[in-house]
Amino acid sequence: MPAAREARDWARGGGLHGIGDSLYTPFSGPDGDDIDYDAYRRLVRHCAADLRHAMLWLGSGVGEWWSLTMDERKKLVETAIAEVRELGTDTVVQVCTQATSPKDALELTLHAQRAGADICYLQTPPMELHGGEGTLRFFQYIADRTDIALGMFNSPSSGYALTPEEIARVAEEIPAVCAIKEGVCEPWRSKAIHTLAPELVVWECDLIVYRAGWLQAGIVGPAQLGTTGYLFETPDDRRYTEFWTLIWEGKLADAIRHARESLLDQLSDELGSWFVSYPGRPDYFTHWGEAFRYAASVMGLPMGDHPHSRPPQAILPEEAKAQIRQAYERAGLAAVEPATA
Repeated sequence: MPAAREARDWARGGGLHGIGDSLYTPFSGPDGDDIDYDAYRRLVRHCAADLRHAMLWLGSGVGEWWSLTMDERKKLVETAIAEVRELGTDTVVQVCTQATSPKDALELTLHAQRAGADICYLQTPPMELHGGEGTLRFFQYIADRTDIALGMFNSPSSGYALTPEEIARVAEEIPAVCAIKEGVCEPWRSKAIHTLAPELVVWECDLIVYRAGWLQAGIVGPAQLGTTGYLFETPDDRRYTEFWTLIWEGKLADAIRHARESLLDQLSDELGSWFVSYPGRPDYFTHWGEAFRYAASVMGLPMGDHPHSRPPQAILPEEAKAQIRQAYERAGLAAVEPATA
């Protein structure tokens, strides 16, 4: 676990690398009021051992952090870290410690630091926010009281997207900040961030930039910071890992061909936008937790015995389930029987 003063050397030296899986939360019990920690452990083992993915991304949008208690968020982090330690893997553990209160965010960051996480990410605060100035104060508050590498998560789901200039100011003022997940999907932002703050390892969520050679140009880094790679391959069919290996090796034409021939591109197209959009609010970017869990169940992964999300998320419609199942069946990634728990 790098200390704050070592963060940038660690990140730039390869500390952040490979596929980082953003884990969903398996709910259970009446109304999903409980968490199936056994299912969660199985998911951790699947990602870290079976798929051999390099990183975990805990407690973020896919995990529906806003619906969890502080105790639940801490236990999920402890459970994942204990599992990878037992496995003996060198999995990089990234924990998202955003909260609607800076004191809660601090408590979660200190907890992750003590638990042995490698880096904590703070999402642009999803609250009444005074832009970049408020975000800088928020990061400074956390950094002054912790000693761990920090990352930024610029997501439109916050309701405010930081400008590249605002991001660069945070990086300039706070040396512990070493990376950013740029989630707005407007690639010009990543190029501008790299120009203004080249010390940051940048992950651009619009993955087309990797096919365009931005990794080789040094604009983005080799780490897929928070993806759901486990929804695009199996231990016996590691098509997603093969795609990214080709990208990392600079074999871009081969990677593009592989994505087409392995049906990765087809799967992405046919899934549509159910993971990140809700039809009743089409202009809003979200993380529809039930959609991720349903896709996982189609692949035979554990999801707990409560399929839906906790409020305030809506129930996934049957139309979405049919589309998701058909996409996985056509891609050859559907299990014979979907998981039910």
